[in-house]
Amino acid sequence: MTECAPNQNRRQYPRLNAPIYCRPARLTSPRTPLINVGLGGIRVYSDRPFKVGERLEIELFLPDKTSITCNVKVVWLNQLNDTSTAPYDVGLHFLEVESDDLRRLAGVLKQNT
Repeated sequence: MTECAPNQNRRQYPRLNAPIYCRPARLTSPRTPLINVGLGGIRVYSDRPFKVGERLEIELFLPDKTSITCNVKVVWLNQLNDTSTAPYDVGLHFLEVESDDLRRLAGVLKQNT
């Protein structure tokens, strides 16, 4: 195992701001804007305190009005202060994304670079 400096970016894929929203799959809850997204995962604000390692099925809404359903894992969670948009800042890693859906996501990210 290699050690990384605290401020070193260990991401395999760059993260971008893109007009993509998400929500838990198969729920009619409001859509949440993503803070940033990359081909390896997403960062979102949440009202729920997920557990690191928890697996979720989410739906991503793309700018072309289509959606992608995928499985993710919570890789980090930070509690935010009372003046923040939501109580939690959450990092989600993509576990399962259909290859066609990943290509569509890559196309959206390329348009927003």
